Amino acid sequence: MRRRTFLAGAGLAALQLAGCGTAPQTVPDYVLTYADNQPSDYPTTQGAQYFADLVRERTGGKVVIQVKADGEYGTEQEVWQQLAIGGVDFARLSLSVLTDDLPKLNVLMLPYLYRDAGHMWRVLDGDIGEEFLQAFAEGGCVGLSWYDAGARSFYSRQPIRSLADLAGKTVRVQDSPVILEMIRLLGAVPETTAYSDVYAAFQTGQIDAAENNWPAYYSMDHYKVARYYTLDEHSRVPEIQLASGSTWTKLPTEYRETLRECARESAQYERGLWAQEETAARQKALDAGCREITLSDEELERFRTLVQPLYAQFCAAYLPLVEEIQQE
Repeated sequence: MRRRTFLAGAGLAALQLAGCGTAPQTVPDYVLTYADNQPSDYPTTQGAQYFADLVRERTGGKVVIQVKADGEYGTEQEVWQQLAIGGVDFARLSLSVLTDDLPKLNVLMLPYLYRDAGHMWRVLDGDIGEEFLQAFAEGGCVGLSWYDAGARSFYSRQPIRSLADLAGKTVRVQDSPVILEMIRLLGAVPETTAYSDVYAAFQTGQIDAAENNWPAYYSMDHYKVARYYTLDEHSRVPEIQLASGSTWTKLPTEYRETLRECARESAQYERGLWAQEETAARQKALDAGCREITLSDEELERFRTLVQPLYAQFCAAYLPLVEEIQQE
């Protein structure tokens, strides 16, 4: 975080311009950094920029947030470490990066935790979501708001309409203990091929299936080599907008309140962008000849039942909270 003293040159330049007939420019009290590993046109990065624009507007230019996309500040794990010491001021991160340090977040990684998207947002925008935001203090950060990352489903070279169709198949997944064990419980074989290599892995037959959301499925051209998208929506894991605790404590109270307000508004904006992106990607994939498969209620319940051991295995200390979420 850089204070006004670091911007003396900029202030002098503004005064010089004012003397030449140009309107004086506001000299920021704070110039802060924001990290996102996605491209600049991705919904989360656009949400971050919207947040920055709102903050600049509502502080009269006194707080400037510079959003850096494409992983300019390093991997998500590196950004998480930098947040803890104030090396980065704000970031949007995936929860899977944080579970080792904050085990409580494993609750939000559990498959089939929610009935649908509406259920998830009722939970996260309510008291339970606020409880999770407070948990980030253990990592030296301040939780600000929840961003959407869609629902993950299976897609494959051959149709998956039942557990029998999934049995024995090799499925590419994220390198997450919860997800790896989920695949095993469903009777398939997990494979942690690099995300960038998934297309080639389908081509060579190294994998039979993968799992992700519609935008990833379409943007990475996976729809060309895995024509069947099974809409089981086994995972709805939000992403988090964070502030460094070190930065936060140095900000005046009025700025903190403004930042929280802007973060919440940016989350609503990002969710709207995500919905548009998801709808467009789905339609493009279907127009290209892909098949969307919807599981029967009975079959979906079989999927849910098989993964229940994960709840006690990874979240034994938080089972009352899990039950509270499911009853919301």
